[in-house]
Amino acid sequence: MELKYRKLTAADLETFITMRINQLREEGAAAEIDLRPALLDYYTRHMADGTFVSWVAVDGGEIVGTSGISFVEKPPYYGCPSGRIGLLSSMYTHPSYRRRGIAKKLLSLVVEEARGYGCGTVQITASDMGVLLYTDFGFVKNGNFMQYKL
Repeated sequence: MELKYRKLTAADLETFITMRINQLREEGAAAEIDLRPALLDYYTRHMADGTFVSWVAVDGGEIVGTSGISFVEKPPYYGCPSGRIGLLSSMYTHPSYRRRGIAKKLLSLVVEEARGYGCGTVQITASDMGVLLYTDFGFVKNGNFMQYKL
């Protein structure tokens, strides 16, 4: 295994989207609609304007691990005076490559992207499988997170 890490490109989007859908299904999401068009639109627009960055792990030309961070801005607050927040997503490693440090390396790369973007915090809604990775990295659970579905 000779892993290389690089940024996602537009040419990778078909594979990246397939892996994102696999991730969502593994986490228990019901595939009620075809998300491919919406994901392609999102990644294309936000990669172009710099508000989405992904690093991928590649083995022999095949993407085996993904990461993603979306940059959003909200009014500054004491916990994040810049108002810039990195929202992690798309943290996925192909099952046969798990437990090799790939997710940790990808996480460190996207956290550095957030630092470079000027984010004051990075957030994620972690799957059960990912909680240990994030807490070991230094993430702290926030029991105040709430959501209202429209």
